[in-house]
Amino acid sequence: MRLRKPVSSRSPVLYRISVGIRRVIRRFVRLTSADKLAVTIAETTLPCSITEHRSLLLRKLAGTDLDLQRNKVKTLQEACSKVNGVLIHPGETFSFWRLIGNPTAGRGFYPGLQLSFGETVERIGGGLCQLSNLLHWMVLHTQMTVTERHRHAYDPFPDYRRTVPFGSGATVFYNYLDLMFRNSTLNTFQILLNVGEEYLEGEIRSLSESEMVILIEERGHRFIRRNGVVYRENELWKIESSRHGGISSEKLLFANSAEVRYDTTDLPGVFVSEE
Repeated sequence: MRLRKPVSSRSPVLYRISVGIRRVIRRFVRLTSADKLAVTIAETTLPCSITEHRSLLLRKLAGTDLDLQRNKVKTLQEACSKVNGVLIHPGETFSFWRLIGNPTAGRGFYPGLQLSFGETVERIGGGLCQLSNLLHWMVLHTQMTVTERHRHAYDPFPDYRRTVPFGSGATVFYNYLDLMFRNSTLNTFQILLNVGEEYLEGEIRSLSESEMVILIEERGHRFIRRNGVVYRENELWKIESSRHGGISSEKLLFANSAEVRYDTTDLPGVFVSEE
């Protein structure tokens, strides 16, 4: 079944009211939460590298303004400056919005592209999902536990130099769609970020070596047409192995199904099956 937009999205006034109510509720929840949030920024680097990843900054997306993508790079630079070096001690929880705060123009953020119900719109802070996507992908490769993560219900663009499986991202929207993960281990972790000339670069380091090797595996990837609508589906599994050999656990993380919002006709490597 195709997803319908909520009534609040059909009127700017209703939309602002809805967002305002959700933000007030989220502030109340945060004030009453027992979570101890990670806020310590360290200038020194922890000794052990756990995982690293990078994602392309400027993408060839049909019909998009390159200036908005350049704005995104400036936004990412500002956001990374607020997260880079943060320590997540045992028992602490990382919150994307606790560290970055409200992405307003007055705080150094720029207009960029943002996905809203499968469509691109221009908003201040647009593009921050690239950072939340990178953080989420890296965290999946650690023994920290994701406690809040949201995903898009749509697949808006064809793949362009994609290096991670479809459906592995984490969308964010200030302040009530957050990315949060808890360190329930005895180890201390650190997030390092850098906006390079071509890539957004990230690394998670730790105080001591992990005994586990973690792999995220995609299974059952396909495009399928139902009632004239194309969907993209897959499963992502987390496989943990001991450094001394042998798989210790396999866990299904996500079973993804998203409506495709682009023309799949003649796309290289894309075959759409019929249900």
